Amino acid sequence: MIAPMARITFAFALLTAAWPATVHAQDVPGIEICTVEKTMERRTSCLQSNVDFLQKTINKLTSDHQQKIDASNRQIEALKNAVIGLQKLVSELQAAQGKTEDAKKAATPPAKEAAPPAKDAAPAAKDAAPAKEGAK
Repeated sequence: MIAPMARITFAFALLTAAWPATVHAQDVPGIEICTVEKTMERRTSCLQSNVDFLQKTINKLTSDHQQKIDASNRQIEALKNAVIGLQKLVSELQAAQGKTEDAKKAATPPAKEAAPPAKDAAPAAKDAAPAKEGAK
């Protein structure tokens, strides 16, 4: 029982002893405050590290945004093609509708030519004497 506990404690002690040796402030990418450095060489390297980090960040963002712009341009082209297709479909439907209306007009004669109204019949009815109720 003591032997397994001793192994676990020994492994934990090794891990905690190795922890500070592997983690350095310079390993974490980001902007650092360089005014705290005392020597000019350390301050210069700190500033250079900041510049490198900023350049990498700008390059990454530039490529990300360029990919988004390219994807948007592809989508715009696809939408333009869809609009062109829809415009073609609408013009075809309008042409078919025009042909259908022309065919209907040719099949049925206009109302003016089919049955001209009798002009004499209407005034005659007004001039005629009223019919008597008892007359057959």
